[in-house]
Amino acid sequence: MSVPRVVAVAPGSPAERGGLAVGDELVAIDGQVPRDIIQYRMLTDGADPEIEVDRGGLRRTIAVQKRDGELLGVEVHSALFDQVQTCDNHCEFCFIYQLPPGLRRSLYVKDDDYRLSFLYGNFTTLTRFTEADLERVVTERLSPLNVSIHATDPDVRAELLRNRRGATSLRWLRALLDHGIEVHGQIVVCPGINDGAVLDDTMAGVLDRFPELATLCVVPLGVSRHSSEPRMRPHTRAEAIAVVDCVEDWQDVFLAALGRRLAFAADEYYLLAERDFPPAATYEGFAMHEDGIGMARTFEAEFEGRRDDGTGPRAGFFAWVEGRLDGATFEPYRGPRTSDDTAVAIRAGASAPVAIVTGAYGARVLRPLVDRLGDEGVRVVEVDNRYFGGNIGVTGLLVGEDIARALRDEPDGHRYLLPDVCLSAGKFLDGSTPADLPRAVEIVPTDGVALRAALRR
Repeated sequence: MSVPRVVAVAPGSPAERGGLAVGDELVAIDGQVPRDIIQYRMLTDGADPEIEVDRGGLRRTIAVQKRDGELLGVEVHSALFDQVQTCDNHCEFCFIYQLPPGLRRSLYVKDDDYRLSFLYGNFTTLTRFTEADLERVVTERLSPLNVSIHATDPDVRAELLRNRRGATSLRWLRALLDHGIEVHGQIVVCPGINDGAVLDDTMAGVLDRFPELATLCVVPLGVSRHSSEPRMRPHTRAEAIAVVDCVEDWQDVFLAALGRRLAFAADEYYLLAERDFPPAATYEGFAMHEDGIGMARTFEAEFEGRRDDGTGPRAGFFAWVEGRLDGATFEPYRGPRTSDDTAVAIRAGASAPVAIVTGAYGARVLRPLVDRLGDEGVRVVEVDNRYFGGNIGVTGLLVGEDIARALRDEPDGHRYLLPDVCLSAGKFLDGSTPADLPRAVEIVPTDGVALRAALRR
């Protein structure tokens, strides 16, 4: 078990006044050794904490003077100081198994840790959840959590997770709901396995057993060209239509029984089905925007000026691992972007033609919005994801190699806007950076408000 290491001290903060410095290891706080950032925040929240520090091998105790609830003013190196709870499932659809070789080793770590669900919005199957975990979640009110359901039939769920505990671990979901923990559920639909009648059965199971769920997100299977699972394949259009119809039918049932729609199909399903996105009001506040639910309608409202509060980027599939094993630093709690990711380097004139760089799905959302602008100086550059291949079309999984290929044939002197969801700690997933691209790019926050502002420069 490691201890938190100081990577930044805020000027004028209680930590600076008390003498804490970058590089200090915080061995104990008021006599307790924090196991993760959650416990660390709680221990440093009170007034006048005493912090035992290891500085270059020398131990000392620093009494920090601060008010109760005042921030200590320290950033530490990681979100978890003990060992991450790894996943012991072997799901056929797991994207970690579909990664190409040669990426940063942290990207291959599978977690099933409820703390990362709370901190970053990761989904946990609860197959490694324990009574002690439940006690901590309930006592410390670690809410909301995200839980992978996939199927409520015990045999189907065990088959999907390739783990016999998958048949029984949803009992923890019932316990969390019984204790008032807010939980968002997810179903990854695998064609021929948990769609059709199984999906209907799962919706019925949720209504019967877990009606207190905050939301239930239904998302399509992603299959990269590196998948070795013979049963895993992309949806056909007909299958996507069937899923959308199923979800919308059950929305009516949930609305009648619970007073809310509860279940939502991911935007990708509407693109696959070639259906219009539902009206914004249907999403009931966009509670699971980060899971791809209602992103298109949110972006549209922001881009067209009907919302002035930008939602910002999705945290990204690999947000939590950045820094865990690679030595970078990050700020926990839903994994916001670092300042390096959102820095804008403008190298073309403000009146230059503008190209918005995006993935296949993003292009289908953006093109109608750009067309409605009526500005011939603005266009969309769609990047084909050859790195992952398969049906991977989300912008957040674009890598520098593919973006560079798309930009090589684009004219110089234009402004190229790249959404920051492609980056984490200033890098693409393949390890390259925006500086490696053949054209200068401006990194723009991934929301319609930011894009609208960037186009006005």
